[in-house]
Amino acid sequence: MTELDLVFRARRVITAYGEVDRCVGVKDGEIVVIEPYDYALEARETVELGEDEVLLPGLVDTHVHVNEPGRTEWEGFASATAAAALGGVTTLIDMPLNSIPPTIDVAALEVKRKAAETQSHVDVGFWGGAVPGNENELRGLHDAGVFGFKCFLLHSGVDEFQPLPPEDLEGVLTRIAAMGSQLIVHAEDSDAIDRAETPHGELYENFLASRPRGAENLAIAWLLERARWTGARVHVLHLSSSDALPMLASARRDGVHVTVETCPHYLTFNAEEVPDGATQFKCCPPIREAENRELLWEGLGAGVIDIVVSDHSPCTADLKHLDTGDFGTAWGGIASLQVGLPAVWSGARVRGHALTDVVEWMAAGPARLAGLPHKGAIALGNDADFCVFAPDAAFVVDAHRLAHRNPVTPYDGRALSGVVRQTWLRGSRIDVSTPPRGRLLRRGDR
Repeated sequence: MTELDLVFRARRVITAYGEVDRCVGVKDGEIVVIEPYDYALEARETVELGEDEVLLPGLVDTHVHVNEPGRTEWEGFASATAAAALGGVTTLIDMPLNSIPPTIDVAALEVKRKAAETQSHVDVGFWGGAVPGNENELRGLHDAGVFGFKCFLLHSGVDEFQPLPPEDLEGVLTRIAAMGSQLIVHAEDSDAIDRAETPHGELYENFLASRPRGAENLAIAWLLERARWTGARVHVLHLSSSDALPMLASARRDGVHVTVETCPHYLTFNAEEVPDGATQFKCCPPIREAENRELLWEGLGAGVIDIVVSDHSPCTADLKHLDTGDFGTAWGGIASLQVGLPAVWSGARVRGHALTDVVEWMAAGPARLAGLPHKGAIALGNDADFCVFAPDAAFVVDAHRLAHRNPVTPYDGRALSGVVRQTWLRGSRIDVSTPPRGRLLRRGDR
């Protein structure tokens, strides 16, 4: 074998076959050899992990709102991808909103790519959007390499990304199925939300009542039937209602092509502990009760929920209305891109889950969802994307020391287990103080 560029040696490596001690050899940004720890491999650089460190594959986050261009004061590619890298994420897929223009046609996709191409510290791909009137744009976006299409079943929060009306959804699913693509869906029923309590004031319980579980359950049931009729692949975004788990499991047993995600905040926080006026906790669908949280963990462990991704949706501090604490007027979205891994690991370890489970939920599973076979696992032929993680170390989150643009997050002041010490992209360690080296990804890329 020609001389390797890099070798990792670690007593604990999370591979596609479980946790083992290994040395991992890298050439030209690709994993080319995996051998027992003591195997004699020579390379220009050798990285020996400490006894308290574990080598993980780089994480894949398929639900990130970067917001650039158009709302770059909320977040941008430079800050978002720096936060991702510092959190062990080496690949992210950007949502088609809240940027202006939204990614609903090829021209808008090219604007987005131009904004990202010189600023990204990690590899970046893009979802397209499915909105009223852009049915004829879907094929062009698909051919241009988007990883699928996102839609809302109720108002998205921004006027430039309108929800799909019920009468349009089946036709869109039929088109997407014919292309071999997928529809990822914000599933809350607009009529149920309209008939619920109007969110107002500082009481979190009032906000929770404005986004009832029934709105999620109804929308998911409605989506599953249309997926059944059309044969389309659908993905349920940011599941917060545990009530929906039995029907999701049933639909999958019936052969409906459905996958499901939840987010670190639904697995970490609970409604009973959200202080009144603490609008940094506002998101849609909302953080629900502790009992609901535990049922989500059970659904994750049982495989009904496939993946855990951030739904990183930041904004400027003024839009959170922290001065008034009004849940009715504050922007709904949680910033967590940099702390997702320790947040999930903190919850997973006390419930008996292993790092292999976390890697499945946050790396391998999201890579499968996006169709990135060379990402998300330490395996021969894969990109040499790594996260050096110290699972027994601990820290307290300081919002002002996180890399995302605005220092607002409900994790501020929370103690978490697990520290990301290094992140490597295609065999090179990421240093966010140096020029970015991330690539733009298209569906079907190597």
